[in-house]
Amino acid sequence: MLAASLFLFALTLGLKDNPLVPIGPGYYPRIVLGVTAVLAFALVITDVLHPQAAQAAEGLNYLLVVQTFVVFGLYVGALPFIGFRISTFLYVAATNALLDRPRGGKGWARVVLVAALTTVIVYYVFERYLTVLMPRGRWTNF
Repeated sequence: MLAASLFLFALTLGLKDNPLVPIGPGYYPRIVLGVTAVLAFALVITDVLHPQAAQAAEGLNYLLVVQTFVVFGLYVGALPFIGFRISTFLYVAATNALLDRPRGGKGWARVVLVAALTTVIVYYVFERYLTVLMPRGRWTNF
């Protein structure tokens, strides 16, 4: 992850800035890739300083990792058809339910509440505050 983050970060340095726009196309990717590189570096240091902790990680659930990637792939595939708001709500709800299976009505209420709050907050931060247009669905125009 560290190598990939640094490689992609280096690629963003070659993006051409538009003099009419104060923030260039590489601004946000550099932030994300920089934070990812710092966190990956911290993991490398932790593994070097405490190698026994890395070996003690047993019972890893690889099926859950695959399921999470499948849910994310469905989310990305659904974006052009049903739009950002509906897709994001469904993605957050599905991922939340996948990672922590809800039990009973309160559990499902938590899943719906977290998905709704996440969708609303992310939408308003990007669409209203940062003025980044989020995808509208072809089928829903929403």
